[in-house]
Amino acid sequence: MSRSTIIGGAMLPHAPQFFTQPDTEPKEIIAAVQKIGREIGDRLKAKKPDLWLMFSNDHAEQFFHNSAPPFTIHVGGEARGEFAGRKFHWQIPSEIGFELVRQLYRQGFDPAFTSTAAIDYAIGIPLTHLGVTDPVLPIYVNAYLPPQPTMERCYAFGQAVARAVSAMGLRTVILSSGGMSHFPGTDRYSNPELDWDHKVLAKLTEGNLKSLIGFDEAELDRTGNIELRCWACAAGALGERKPDVVSMDPSWHHDYASLAWIDSAAEQHEAHYPSIRPELVQLTNALHGLAHDQAKRDSYLRNAAEYADQFGLPDHQRTALINLDVPAIVAMGTHPLVPFLANMQIQRLRKATTAA
Repeated sequence: MSRSTIIGGAMLPHAPQFFTQPDTEPKEIIAAVQKIGREIGDRLKAKKPDLWLMFSNDHAEQFFHNSAPPFTIHVGGEARGEFAGRKFHWQIPSEIGFELVRQLYRQGFDPAFTSTAAIDYAIGIPLTHLGVTDPVLPIYVNAYLPPQPTMERCYAFGQAVARAVSAMGLRTVILSSGGMSHFPGTDRYSNPELDWDHKVLAKLTEGNLKSLIGFDEAELDRTGNIELRCWACAAGALGERKPDVVSMDPSWHHDYASLAWIDSAAEQHEAHYPSIRPELVQLTNALHGLAHDQAKRDSYLRNAAEYADQFGLPDHQRTALINLDVPAIVAMGTHPLVPFLANMQIQRLRKATTAA
């Protein structure tokens, strides 16, 4: 398996008010979101990625009446769009897009692809805030038209995308566009679920990105968070890593949350119970015998040194076995359950002998 080449990423809001700026919108909140976007963009651009890849939803603009695939990859040479008097235009790395489609087919995913999809504000606003002018590969996620992909599927799709770009050797920044709790076009528009958002952000702040897969479609809909499907795709691609930037800037109708992963790497979990290392096989055999074989326990209790000499151990392993030094044995990288059980059995027999 290829080592991940995902070098950073961001999850950013895209509310149309950032460009329309109505009188009802607090200007200081817009300014704060734009400022954090610029700062994130400067730091990510400094990493000089080979590929900018963005997961975003479509606002009932193009994947609605005609077709509503769960995931669509842009393979055209360029993409254009317009919103609120702003014109969008980004080059698309089409060969990478086509190869990504091929790689995902081989992994059991069947994304659609397009050469003509437009750039709407879900893509244009975050890229403008970041100041990205390099080519960008958009991936559209069906967030608004039921039935949508599950959060589990979105996360797995992001993982597959990461495997594919890593296999291509592309140092990639993963972007995700979407707002937290908001209800555009409904009578709940002025009631964002901020408490729910705080709990979700607390998990993401800890680096628990996989927590997003725990939300079903009913909860996402009830809390105004259907766009978090885009975040789940990014989470799968990024892996478990703590964000370097977390900013929550709620308005009266929308929770503008911005997160970024810039210097953090995917966390490597150090397992309590590791695999058996080749250099510890004989020591493990010796300990396993003490844990599960009475005859071997008797042999050890008669003469621990002679018992240890049967296994041809290096001096430090031999000494630790003779003394049944459990902390030292575990520190070597031995599976801790084996010396734990061996010591329990030996101590039990020694106690019985002393009592007699």
